[in-house]
Parts: sequence; C-alpha cells; structure tokens
Amino acid sequence: MNRDERLNAVLALLAESGQLEVDDIITQLGVSAATARRDLDTLAEQQLLTRTRGGAVGQTVAYDLPLRYKREQHGAEKQLIALAASALVSRGQVIGLCGGTTSTAIASVLGARADIMEASPHSNLTIVTNALNIAVQMAMRPQVKTVVTGGVVHSRSYELVGPFSDDVLQQVTMDIAFIGVNGIDPILGATVHDEREAAVNSLLARRARRAVIVADSSKIGQSAFATLGNLSLFSTLITDSAITPAQAASFTDCGLEVIIAS
Repeated sequence: MNRDERLNAVLALLAESGQLEVDDIITQLGVSAATARRDLDTLAEQQLLTRTRGGAVGQTVAYDLPLRYKREQHGAEKQLIALAASALVSRGQVIGLCGGTTSTAIASVLGARADIMEASPHSNLTIVTNALNIAVQMAMRPQVKTVVTGGVVHSRSYELVGPFSDDVLQQVTMDIAFIGVNGIDPILGATVHDEREAAVNSLLARRARRAVIVADSSKIGQSAFATLGNLSLFSTLITDSAITPAQAASFTDCGLEVIIAS
C-alpha cells in the first residue's frame, strides 16, 4: 500500500465512526505508530480531519447529503473505481465531475492525494462540477480551484441542472470528465434517471478532451430513462472486477477502453 492509498484508507476508517485512534490505524493497516501519527498529521494539515490526543475526529460539515448518498450501495467497488480514476489524473489538470456517489468518491480520493494537497502558490487541480456537495467538499481545500456551474438545484441529488449550467460549461474546457450513470449498455448507451441531469452530464463530457464513464458492474446492461448520447462520446469505461469478459468485449467493440478497478 503506497502513501496515497494509506491516507485514503485512514479517511475511510475515520468515516465509519467519526473518530479514530492511532492504535486503530496500527491494527487495521499494519503500520507503525510513527507512520500512523504522520499520516494523521498530514491529513490534519490538509484540513481533512482534526487531530486529538492519540487520534483524530472527522471534520464537521454544514450540509447533510440526500438519502441516495447515505444509503450508498457497492461502496467498496466505487472506492476502487475512484482510485482507478484518480490514477488517470495529473497534477495541474482541469477535471469535470458530475453528481452521484461514484463522482463523490472520486472527489474524496483526489482531495486526499498528497501531490494535490501540497502547499503551492498556484492551484494544483481545478474541479468543474455541477454537484453542490462536491463543491462544498472541495471548497475546504485551498489547493484546489473549484468551478461550480449555475443552474437549479435538483433536491434528490444536489446537482445543478438547467440552461444556466450550459452557460458556464460552454465557456470552459476540461482535460478529463468523469461521468456517473445509472445504466450502461453497448446498444442503448449511457443513461440516467433524469433528463436534466442527462443534458448537463452530456455537455460535461463534450467539453472534455477525455470523457470517462465511471460505473460499478451492477449498472452494466441496465438502462434508465434519459440517454447521454452515443457511446462514441466517451473514450473509457472504469468499472469493477465483476464485469464479465463478454460484457467487457462488447464495450471494447464499441470503441471504449475498459479499465477494471481491482
């Protein structure tokens, strides 16, 4: 386990209970006490937790996520997908993130990367998002420049939708856009439940040099109400190891690079 993976693991442990002791890190991650303390100090410097004597507590936030975030399914798979997505991102790039649990996991992983959180006179990463929860999460990280689209708040997902979002997105370009979906099928393409979310997500993808679908394997072969457009809009699919060889081949035949997070 490298340092970035270890820091993410510490944050994951902290998220489970809201507080963490050095001994917990030693037991769960198999590291020395000195390493555990250094990791907590690093995360505290990045404002991702608050140090206490012998451990840490999670940062309090001023918002409460919708039910879909609280009852997240396939959390382990989404964390692996987030790590694989982070591996595609270089310091200094402009990254697009739509709303949803997988994109939120990607934001958390990016926000814990040591190279991105390193003190710098300039932004180490720019995030363009229509998700209010991601914007709030990134606003606590001064090393990240956060650009929020306009729009009307969708109460179910905390996403900004509507033509005001288009006005902002038409004026920016991104290196990579990570797009979460409710379903992906080699024939029907990428789909979500809401047509307004589909319109914004599609534009995010079109304004990026590389558009990446991030979807756990439960979404494969599924379809939802609104399409994002033809799969040719995307270059890459990141999913988990439960995808079958036949499913992977079907997306490869559509021109997608399939990255299996494991």
